[in-house]
Amino acid sequence: MTGSTTDPETTDPEALRERALAALLAARERTTLLTSCVEDAELTAQHSPLMSPLVWDLAHIGNQEEQWLLRAVAGREAMRPEIDPLYDAFEHPRAERPSLPLLAPAEARGYAAEVRGRALDVLERTPFRGTPLTDAGFAFGMIAQHEQQHDETMLITHQLRSGQTALTAPDPPSCEPFTGPAEVLVPGGPFTMGTSTEPWALDNERPAHHRLVPPFFIDTTPVTNGAYRRFIEDGGYERAHWWDPAGWAMVRRHNLCAPLFWRREGGQWLRRRFGTVEPVPDDEPVLHVSWYEADAYARWAGRRLPSEEEWEKAARYDPVTDRSTRYPWGDADPTPERANLGQRHLRPAPAGSYPAGESPLGVRQLIGDVWEWTSGDFLPYPGFAAFPYREYSDVFFGGDYKVLRGGAFSVDEVACRGTFRNWDHPVRRQIFAGFRTARDAGPTETPMPGPA
Repeated sequence: MTGSTTDPETTDPEALRERALAALLAARERTTLLTSCVEDAELTAQHSPLMSPLVWDLAHIGNQEEQWLLRAVAGREAMRPEIDPLYDAFEHPRAERPSLPLLAPAEARGYAAEVRGRALDVLERTPFRGTPLTDAGFAFGMIAQHEQQHDETMLITHQLRSGQTALTAPDPPSCEPFTGPAEVLVPGGPFTMGTSTEPWALDNERPAHHRLVPPFFIDTTPVTNGAYRRFIEDGGYERAHWWDPAGWAMVRRHNLCAPLFWRREGGQWLRRRFGTVEPVPDDEPVLHVSWYEADAYARWAGRRLPSEEEWEKAARYDPVTDRSTRYPWGDADPTPERANLGQRHLRPAPAGSYPAGESPLGVRQLIGDVWEWTSGDFLPYPGFAAFPYREYSDVFFGGDYKVLRGGAFSVDEVACRGTFRNWDHPVRRQIFAGFRTARDAGPTETPMPGPA
């Protein structure tokens, strides 16, 4: 069994420099869109205690870029050291951030722009070798990923805000209704999980290591709104035996009866999506469900959530070459034909879309559309080493966090790959999360058929 390979474009220093420049520019274009489509009063408001004011994210993006690219990489003096504590994510919980003396919108924009101008100069002059931060341009890739992650956070804030629609995007391309099998058999045996070669992989994705996974079945596509609606109609939110005790307590405490942003009106289910109220489309992957809701649905369906290693094997293992690829479709970068990423659309595509992104085993939409809850707790891989700072991953290990995989329509490709790990509390519903289910494979079982 061999491990993952690396595309030459991800190892050549000048190709990586061009990639870093493109990633930084794309991130800033998205940041500008998310912070320029509303009035300044909307930027300084806190639209939910779960989220920061948009203006905090904007200045935090600039501050992190200054700290890592200008100070750590280039060795320059701090531009505004007095604001570092204001934009330290560990110093102040999100609910407290509106009360801080934050930079005003115009000042935050100016600060982020000035940092970016200097950072591009650093990018042009820095050799992509010699230190762990500069090898393969890691620090620049890390900062591009960081900005895109905060862009996703700001997109969540846009979904939570009230008022008129501020963002628009075309719908995903139409596709024929999916008629393939409902589940796919993933063969048992070893595979290489994680990576030691992806140049911008973050510390929790490392190192590559072997895992032995028994055979299992996994859903060909994410669970749809229509399937989840049947769970609701069968009393899914009314029967404690489907639920983890903490999840049932959450349901009772908040009187939950459906995913976040759904409501029943006039005999049909409606949802609010970025300021627009619309009927819930049965064919889209379900969205805005907590880990507890995903787990309860899986139990109701006589199945379970896949483990993290099962999810990654389904997404990366190629039985023909017996190796782990960067993405389900191979080692090439994502394209619009392969995955719904990058906020090109403001919704998931119908289940069964993107046949060009299918894995060798026949599983679809493992990258993009919706984050997928797994059963796994967020823990380090064997041989984990924190880099470049403990607060990215290490301080979260072993806590009340469940792992999500695969990214969503809200995620940019620079922050999404077959090894990428996301994590959140099992109660979280505002994130763009759905799920698919799995089950153990018996020795003679065959997959269940697809839609009739």
